[in-house]
Amino acid sequence: MTDYLAAAMAMLGPAQNRYADPSAWDRLHAELGIRLPADYQTLVDAYAPIQLNGHLYLHHPATERWNLGQEIRDTIRAWSEVSWDDLDPDEDPRLLFGLTELSFGTRNGLWPIASTDRGETLFLTAADDAAPGLLVEDGEGGWDRFEMSFAEWLYRYLIGEDMAGPNTSAFYPGPVQLRRLPMTADERPEPWSGPDRGM
Repeated sequence: MTDYLAAAMAMLGPAQNRYADPSAWDRLHAELGIRLPADYQTLVDAYAPIQLNGHLYLHHPATERWNLGQEIRDTIRAWSEVSWDDLDPDEDPRLLFGLTELSFGTRNGLWPIASTDRGETLFLTAADDAAPGLLVEDGEGGWDRFEMSFAEWLYRYLIGEDMAGPNTSAFYPGPVQLRRLPMTADERPEPWSGPDRGM
C-alpha cells in the first residue's frame, strides 16, 4: 500500500518547516472546534504558505499573511451565504452526495482547507471521523467526492489526475514547481523546483 504522505513529500522535496509551531495548530483547533488531519498538518508545516504548480495554495496557521485560520473563516463566511435552494439539481451537493444538510464550519459540515487560482475549493468532510473524506468544488458549480486522505489527494493532483472533477488536471511534466508566498509587502514570491521525478 502506498504511503501517500511520503510519496507527496518525495515529489515536493525536503521539508522546509519554516513556520512549524504546534501551539499555532492548538490555537486553530481550539478556535475551530475540530482537529485537522495529521497528514494535512504535516504537509502544511513542511511547505506552507506556498503555491504548488502555479495553482494550488496552502496557507499556514502560524503566519500573519496567508493565515490558514483567516482563510478558513473567510471561506466559510462566503460559502455560507450561497442560496443552495436556488441551484440546479445537477449542481446541488446535497442531492449529489445524499447530504441531509449543507453547512460550512460546523461539526458535521464542510471545512475549506485548500484552494486554487482556478476557483477550485477543497473541503474536508466529517472532520471528526477517523477517515474523513474530501469534497472539491471546481469553481463552476461542479462537485466531486474523494474518499481519501489529503496526502493521497495531493499526490494524485501532482501526478496529473483529475482531482476537482472531469478535465481538471493540472499536470506539469518535470519537477513540481513550488513558490514560497511573500510574507511582507516588500518581499517577492520565491520560486524553486522539487526533485526530478522522472515525469
